Amino acid sequence: MPIPQLRSRETTAWKDSSARANSQKSSKKSFKKRLFSFALGLLVTGVVIALIAFMWLSRDLPNPNQLINREVAQSTKIYDRSGENILYEISGDERRTLVPLSEVPDYVKQATISIEDKNFYKHGGFSIWAMARTAVTNVLYNRSAGGSTLTQQFIKNAVLSNEKTLTRKLKELIMSYQLEKRFSKDEILQMYLNEIPYGSNAYGVEAASQKYFGKSVRNISLAEAAVLAALPQSPSRYSPYGANKDLLLGRKDYILDLMAEQGYVTKDESETAKKQEIVFKGRDNNITAPHFVMYIKDILSEKYGEKTIEQGGLKIYTTLDLYKQKIAEEVITEKTKDYPTKYGANNAALVSIDPKTGQILAMVGSRDYFDDSIDGQVNVTTRPRQPGSSMKPLVYASLFEKGYTPDTILYDVVTNFSTNPADPYTPHDYDLGERGPVSIRKALAGSLNIPAVKAIYLTGINSVIDLAENLGYTTFADRSRFGLSLVLGGGEVKLLEHVNAYSAFARDGQLSPLVSILKVEDKNGKVIEEYKPSDKKVLDSQVVRMINSILSDNVARTYVFGAKNNLTLSDRPVAAKTGTTNDYYDAWTIGYTPSLVAGVWVGNSNNDQMKGRPDGSVVAAPIWHDYMNKVLAGTPVENFKEPDSYKTGKPILDGQIPTQLVKVDVSSNTLATDATPPEFIEEKNVALHHSILFYVDRSDPRGAAPKDPTSDPQYLLWEEPIQKWATKNASSSDFVLPENYNELHKPENKPTLEVISPSNNETINVASLEVKIKTSSPRGVKRINYYINNNLWHTKTGNLDALVIPLNNLGNGYQNLKVQACDDIGNCSDETVNFNLLIKDNSVSISKNSISLISPSSSLALNLIDFPLPIVFQVTHPERISQLNLVLRDAEGKTTVPNIIKSFSSNPINISLESAPKSGVYSIFGELHDLNGDIIKSNEIILTVK
Repeated sequence: MPIPQLRSRETTAWKDSSARANSQKSSKKSFKKRLFSFALGLLVTGVVIALIAFMWLSRDLPNPNQLINREVAQSTKIYDRSGENILYEISGDERRTLVPLSEVPDYVKQATISIEDKNFYKHGGFSIWAMARTAVTNVLYNRSAGGSTLTQQFIKNAVLSNEKTLTRKLKELIMSYQLEKRFSKDEILQMYLNEIPYGSNAYGVEAASQKYFGKSVRNISLAEAAVLAALPQSPSRYSPYGANKDLLLGRKDYILDLMAEQGYVTKDESETAKKQEIVFKGRDNNITAPHFVMYIKDILSEKYGEKTIEQGGLKIYTTLDLYKQKIAEEVITEKTKDYPTKYGANNAALVSIDPKTGQILAMVGSRDYFDDSIDGQVNVTTRPRQPGSSMKPLVYASLFEKGYTPDTILYDVVTNFSTNPADPYTPHDYDLGERGPVSIRKALAGSLNIPAVKAIYLTGINSVIDLAENLGYTTFADRSRFGLSLVLGGGEVKLLEHVNAYSAFARDGQLSPLVSILKVEDKNGKVIEEYKPSDKKVLDSQVVRMINSILSDNVARTYVFGAKNNLTLSDRPVAAKTGTTNDYYDAWTIGYTPSLVAGVWVGNSNNDQMKGRPDGSVVAAPIWHDYMNKVLAGTPVENFKEPDSYKTGKPILDGQIPTQLVKVDVSSNTLATDATPPEFIEEKNVALHHSILFYVDRSDPRGAAPKDPTSDPQYLLWEEPIQKWATKNASSSDFVLPENYNELHKPENKPTLEVISPSNNETINVASLEVKIKTSSPRGVKRINYYINNNLWHTKTGNLDALVIPLNNLGNGYQNLKVQACDDIGNCSDETVNFNLLIKDNSVSISKNSISLISPSSSLALNLIDFPLPIVFQVTHPERISQLNLVLRDAEGKTTVPNIIKSFSSNPINISLESAPKSGVYSIFGELHDLNGDIIKSNEIILTVK
C-alpha cells in the first residue's frame, strides 16, 4: 500500500540524517581530543626542554667561598692612527682577593645595596616590576633606567658576558633565579662584593680598596665605601683616574643621601661623610695622550662592557695623529708656563680635527693630566663650558640662511632688549662704546656684542638651536633655558663638538660625525668594527663662504685686534674666531683652513675667574696660532672659495643707509615750512636712521617692508637709542632727518613796521628822499632793506635813524618805495608807499633802457676747454641798472640763471658762464632790471655744448 511505503521512506531518511549528525559530532570530539593531546604533548615537551635548558644554563653556578675561574685575560691595546704606536695597554692582570662577608664593614654592604638594589633582601632574583618600568622608560622616554637586581648584575658581570641579546638575558634571569634558590642572600652578596669589576682590573671590593685607597676594605671609611659603591655601574666612566672624577664624587654624595633616606646612617653621619676629603692612591703614568685614551676607553666600555675591554685582547686603532698630538702638548706646555701667575689661568685644552672626515687628530684635555692640583684628569674638551663670542658665527650663518648678507646694516648702539621693565637686558661691547651703523662683516669680524644680539633676534633662537643640533651639539636639549644671550655664549658647549661644528665652515657646508676609532679587532684578529666615511650637508655653500670671507678678513677685524694678531698665519689664509665669557671665566679661539680645524680653551677647571681681563685673543689665540703654524708648515696652501654676489637691491641689506632729499630751515635745523624765507631753506640729502626692523620683515628680509614696524615687540626698543645716537652724532656729511618742523618762522615773530615818511602819494620836489620808520621785533631788528620800484636800493644795519635816499637816476613820475624790516633769522615785515617825483629840470630821460648781447656770436660749438665763457652786454643807461641776470635755456625750455651782476663800473658789461652745462643746445640771453622797475630782455644767441 502506498501510504505505509511513503512513511517508510521518510523514517529511513530521518534515520540516515541522524546517523550523519552523530557521525559528525563524534568526529569533532575526536579532533578536539587529538588537538588537546598534541597541545599537552607540546607543553610537556616545552616544559622538559625548559627544565633541561634551566638545568643546563644554571649548571655552573659559582661557589660563594671560591673565586670564579675566568678565562686567561689578554690585554687590550690602543694604537694611534698609524697602528705603529701603542698609546695605552689595558693590562689583563687581575687583582682579586677573597674577603668573607663577615669582615666587610656593614656600611660597605649597605652602600652597595642602597644604590644597586634596595629590595635585595625581598625579591627572588629578579623584579618583574623593575623590568617593566625599565622598558617603559627606555621606549617611551628614551632614557636609560636600571631594571636589574643585584643578583642579576652579579650574573651579568661575573658569570656571563655583557652582550645585549635575548639569549643572554634569559640566561641571566634563569641563573639569577637558580642562584637565589641555591644560596642565601648573604652568600650572594659575598659573591657580588668579591667578583664584581670595579675598574682598572680590580675585581671585588678588597682589590678595589687596595687599588684606589692603598688599604684593606676592612679599614675604609663610610665616604670611601660610598665611592666603591659608585664604581660598578660604569667603572670606566666613574674612574677616579679618568675625566669624570667629579661625577664619581657626586655619585658618592648621592649614595650617602640614599643611605640616610633608607635608614642605614643618620643625616648627620651622611653630611659628615660628604665633607671628608677623598685621597686616591697614585695612578700609573705609562700612558700617551691620556685624555684621548680615556675618551676611547669610555666609548669602548659603553659598547662592549668592562669585562671585554679589560680582558678581551682587543686591538683599537684610533684616529690620533701622534705627531700633531705631541705638538699640541708641547705648545700648551710652552705657552701657558706663566698663565697661572700672569692671568690666574691654570688650565688649557686643545682639540684638532680633520674637517674632511671628522677624525680627531689631537686632544689635550688639560695642561697636565697627572696634576691633581688643577684637576688635570678632567677632560675639558668633553665638558660643557660657555663659549663666549665663538658662538656668533653660528648665529650669523643662521641669519644668512634667512636672506641677510655680510653688508647688512645693524646699529651698534646700547640697547635694552627686554620687554619687561623690571628685568632689563642691556649688553655692551667689550669697550663699552657705540659705533652707530655697522655692517655685519664689521660686527662679526670685530666681535661686537650689540649687533650680535640683534642678529639672534632677527633669525630666531630656535633657528639657531636647530642649526646647532644639526651641527652635532648635544647641550641644547632644554630650549627653555636659552634667550638672546645665547649669541654671547649664554649656553654651554663642549669644545670637541664646537670644533667639529666649525668643520662645516671649513668644508663648504658638509659635516662628518666625530670619529675617534678607525678599527677594532678581537684577540683573533677579526674586525669587530671599522670606520666608514659618512657626511651630510648642513649649511648652504653660499652661507659658508660668506662666513669664511668674514672670519678670514684680517682688514675687517683690524679696528679691534690690530693688523698684527694671532688670528692670522703668514703663509696661508685662515679663518678664526675668539670668544670670552662674562667676567673672564673662559677664553676660546677656534680657527681653520679647508683641511684642519683646531680649537683652544683657557681657564680654570674649578671655574675660578681669571685675572687681568684676558680675552680669547690674549690667552687662547697664541696657543692656536703656534699649533696651526707648526702643524701646517710645509703643507700645500689652500684657499677658501669666494661667495657669489649677494646684492639684494635693498639698501639696508646692501650696506647703504637709505636717504631722502628734504628742505631744511638752516636757522633751526628743522624741516622748513611755507613760512621759512627762501634764503634760510637748504636742500639736504638726509640719512634715514632707523633700525632694520623699519625696513624689513625679519622673517622675510628680502620680501615686502612691514606695513607697521611698531607691531614688532623689539621695534621701539631698538629705534629710540638709534634716534638718540643719530641726533648726537649728526654732521654736515651725515645730516639727520629732523623730527620737528620749523617754529621760529611764524607771524608772531615777525617785526612790526610803520613808514612815518614819506606819506603815501606824497610829492617829492627834490633829488633825495628822507625815509623815517618805526619798527620793533621779538628777536630784535637786524637790518632794514629799502626798495625803489622793487629794486634793492639800500640796506641799513645798526641804528634805525632816518635814511636819505638819492633819487638822481630816477625820472619824474610816480615811484614805489618798499621798506622791509628783518630779524636775525629772516622773519621780515614790509610796508609800501608811493611817492610822486617832480623835480624841475630833471635831466633823467624816461625813455626805456635797452640791452644787447654782443659777444660771443651765435651758433658756436663749445667744448669743456672753452669754459669759463666770457659774455659781453651793451647797455644804454648803465647808471640806471639795478641787476643783470645771465639766463640759460635748454632745448626743453627749462631756464637757469648761472650768474647775476649787481655792480656796474663800465659799459659794455662783462659777465661769464663759469662752468659748462651738460651736452646739448642752449639759448643765452640777458635780463636787465633797471631802477624804474622795468625788466628788459636782450637778444638771444644759440650755443652747442659737446
